[in-house]
Amino acid sequence: MNTEIACFHIGNVHVIPVTCPKIACEFLRKQDAAFASRPLSMATETATNGYLTTALTPFGEQWRKMKKIVANDLLSPQKHQWLQDKRNQESNHLMFHVYNKCINNNNNNDVNKDNYCFGLVNVRSVARHYCFNLTKKLIFNVRHFGEGGIDGGPSFEDEEHLSGTFKLLDYIYAFCVTDYMPCLKGFYDFGGHECEIKEAMRIMNKYHDPIIEERIKQWNDGLRNEQEDFLDVLINLKYSNNAPLLLTSKEIKSQIINGNGSGCGGARREFMMATVDNPSNAVEWALAEMINQPDLLQKAIEELDMVVGRERMVEESDIPKLNYIKACVREAFRLHPTAPFNIPHVSMKETIIGNYLIPKGSHVLLSRQGLGRNPKVWNESHKFKPERHLNSDGDDVVLTESNLRFISFSIGRRGCPAVMLGTTITVMLFARLLHGFYWSAPPNVSSINLAESNNSLLLAKPLVAMAKPRLAVELYQLIS
Repeated sequence: MNTEIACFHIGNVHVIPVTCPKIACEFLRKQDAAFASRPLSMATETATNGYLTTALTPFGEQWRKMKKIVANDLLSPQKHQWLQDKRNQESNHLMFHVYNKCINNNNNNDVNKDNYCFGLVNVRSVARHYCFNLTKKLIFNVRHFGEGGIDGGPSFEDEEHLSGTFKLLDYIYAFCVTDYMPCLKGFYDFGGHECEIKEAMRIMNKYHDPIIEERIKQWNDGLRNEQEDFLDVLINLKYSNNAPLLLTSKEIKSQIINGNGSGCGGARREFMMATVDNPSNAVEWALAEMINQPDLLQKAIEELDMVVGRERMVEESDIPKLNYIKACVREAFRLHPTAPFNIPHVSMKETIIGNYLIPKGSHVLLSRQGLGRNPKVWNESHKFKPERHLNSDGDDVVLTESNLRFISFSIGRRGCPAVMLGTTITVMLFARLLHGFYWSAPPNVSSINLAESNNSLLLAKPLVAMAKPRLAVELYQLIS
């Protein structure tokens, strides 16, 4: 419609999409307090067990309590450092898994000390399962549900759980007519949304609940006395006077699915949902774009070789120095967001934004595409150009975008508190893949098809690329 803000009256709700960074900042910075709530919907109520979590929960005491817990007890710098070994293990397993794919897919099966092995790798699958496994490790201290593959790949149970996670993501804010016309509730499941949401929750609960219930029992019976992961932390939270416990088992189960923040999606979803879709989507798109622009791929490799060398793997301590790598990730977030809109903000009072009247109860949607591809803000807005995020002073590149020229972690009261964790997951995934392997289009393919899916912002077809190890063989070996 060639406009920076619009208003649609859907049912009994004013829905206001925004594509202008200046107006977006008025909503989330200047008048943030007025837009700190979330809409009520069938999907969010089901997914949060009646709004017991954080990011999807409307403004109120429950949201305040859960936000404080997540920010102070789960995502603090101290907890981030505490769990570093678990993240390191998963980064090593990533290399082991991709290396085995190169060996197993190598037609000649000729693996020698010079790493002359190569293979086709489904980057989407590898990236998603890396994020998924890392999340399971941080929450439950397990890598797989069921027995993982001998090559480090996922189990059947992992695949089922991941499918349930993405189904939940697909439907959590999908348009459902009864959310805007409540009078129709109970008459018919329009679009089958309620059925799909309940099925996704059934799958996730099938794997989560037995672990959570057994862990609570272990603590109650005195069989466990040392905290190892996020689940242990949640179980043992107490009020300031040290009793009673702060969270019910239902709140713990809900928070683990819905968590808080976005991983890297601008207060999108949390824990199980947040840490899978945004990092994996950004890395898949960035690698696809860079395979089609080999000079960009070469610049990234040169930075990695200069900062890290080829005698060891990339470590989290290298992240501050990997400005070009982070610029590539920022560009992927800008140009290829994982969803068209941010989670809606609900106006808690009537107010004026940019000379426009915003009625109380309006749903404000920041357009990720509209902001990130706004031609008034970005030169050659549809071209992948990581250099646009660098400056001549060599300042540190960060994945946050405080001026909302695109959305990564959002800002304000509903901004994601998981900036450190989200940055680490995304940059380590991308850096390990680029540092550990040469990447190119498959044989007989001149370039990667960058068409978007018809019903999402994902690549229309999962990125399948040729990988070839570029480091010493021993560096790819599994480190437990």
